[in-house]
Amino acid sequence: MWFIILPINIFNSCAEVLHFSHLCFAMLKKLNIQNYALFDSEEVGFPSNLSIITGETGAGKSILLGALSLLLGERAEADLVNDKLKKCIVEGIFLSDSEEVKNFFSQNDLDYDWEITIRREVSKDGKSRAFINDTPVTLTQLKTLTARLIDIHSQHENLVLNESEFQLSVLDAYAAHKDVLNEYWQKFLRYKSVGKELEKLVNEENETAKEKDYLEFQLKEILDAGLVEGEEKKLEEELELLNHAEQIKGALISSAGILKLGDKNVLTLLVEAKNKLSPIVAYNPKLAELLERLNTGIIELRDIASELESLEEKINHDPARVELLTERLEHIYHLSHKHRVNTVAELLKVQEGISNRLNSIASLEDSIAKLNKEKDSLQRQLKTLATQISVDREKVIPVLQSEIQKNLKELGMPDAHFKIEKKVMDNFTSHGTDEVQFLFSANKGKELREIEKVASGGELSRVMLVIKSLIAKYTDLPAIIFDEIDSGVSGKVAGQVAELVLKISKAMQVIMITHLPQIASRGDAHFLVYKENLKNRTTTRIKRLSTEERIDEIARMISSGKPGTSALKTASEMLEGK
Repeated sequence: MWFIILPINIFNSCAEVLHFSHLCFAMLKKLNIQNYALFDSEEVGFPSNLSIITGETGAGKSILLGALSLLLGERAEADLVNDKLKKCIVEGIFLSDSEEVKNFFSQNDLDYDWEITIRREVSKDGKSRAFINDTPVTLTQLKTLTARLIDIHSQHENLVLNESEFQLSVLDAYAAHKDVLNEYWQKFLRYKSVGKELEKLVNEENETAKEKDYLEFQLKEILDAGLVEGEEKKLEEELELLNHAEQIKGALISSAGILKLGDKNVLTLLVEAKNKLSPIVAYNPKLAELLERLNTGIIELRDIASELESLEEKINHDPARVELLTERLEHIYHLSHKHRVNTVAELLKVQEGISNRLNSIASLEDSIAKLNKEKDSLQRQLKTLATQISVDREKVIPVLQSEIQKNLKELGMPDAHFKIEKKVMDNFTSHGTDEVQFLFSANKGKELREIEKVASGGELSRVMLVIKSLIAKYTDLPAIIFDEIDSGVSGKVAGQVAELVLKISKAMQVIMITHLPQIASRGDAHFLVYKENLKNRTTTRIKRLSTEERIDEIARMISSGKPGTSALKTASEMLEGK
């Protein structure tokens, strides 16, 4: 992501920002510092391209960087809070409509606006809070976002040069194969995702192996029972009848005998009563009705007696049937108890659940087979893409090595030798299958070794400056703040450093803290950090210099003290010729 810093309120809309430069995706609009170390309250807006910050030793330039570092998620300390009665606040307002930034807001469920306010508050006890657009966020979220916006680079922060990921990104910038890298990255993400899913399913399959055997046993046991919904009730009723067959049979015989058997059975007596009433019916109309009712009763009781006899004939004590029914019910009760249910209907639901679980386990094999097939396909595709990426990188290595060595010589390192060593690995990484190592030697006759092992801080800074100047136009870099990486250089080399910084600032925003007048004179804007003595204390201030003030400051840098006429003239000429 290219980053260009512009003056406060210079643009009214993002459209105007994008019109300013086709490289413009984000910028710092305003920086506000309150109650931080020696800063009381300072607000500053930076112009586009190259901004210069100077100041005498001890004026507070490092304090300014410390305040910016808070926005980058660095640790907050209680002693940074100047006035313990108030909070320390550092706030930066950024403008960005880059897709990378938009994705960050989307992934973190934050409301996106092209004007992004990032704020860090520190209490007197050192506890801090971070905010993005007034929404509280974690330091991890803060770091993730600000890493896409700005990068502070100093002699003490060259470790990134030693990182394989950065070294590969340098080659990729020169190779200009962003589309291939993006395609590889997408397939690599899917490859990793498939691998994780496969591992999960295989583990699940292993864990369910014993479960599968047990479930199959349970299912077979229920299926072999041949259960029918509601059968237990019918079986219980039949068994109850058979277990009391003799008692029931005796009662039926006795009841039928009372109704129709013997000399004085109920039906005989009722018929006799009927015969007694029949002759007198003519004497009383009511008697006819009673006689009719009696006759109906006789007919009903004869039917009842016949049914009792019929039932009695059908009931027989059958020990074999009793045993069969008992065994069937005991089997049903056993299954019900085992599966902790009460009815056959519930057992049938258990059967369905076991069957569904077994189908799910069986489907694991199909899923694993499909994922293995997809993984094999992705491996072939990744291999093809990784080979193409590796070939592209190999092609640009000689050119990049030559350019770096050429620029290092111009920066006062005539005997420097720089080599990029690349080898292809068997495994896939997020950047392909290549492993890269930057090798370096600053002196003649010295063996090339890993750059982090042999280069000094100043040498690392110059190598990094050269690399960033070479790839600035090819890749998306955040805003760069260079913190006195020009230490230890002067004369012609200082001029070359200035040219490289200027070259970088054509593609992205650069803020440079410097002690070299050659560099200070090339800036689009010049800020001075200085101390101001009040009644009882000293504060640090920062201001943008006018042309006349710039001449005075550059002349001071030339003279290393109070400037004379010659230094003032030279400073004026340097500004006019920038």
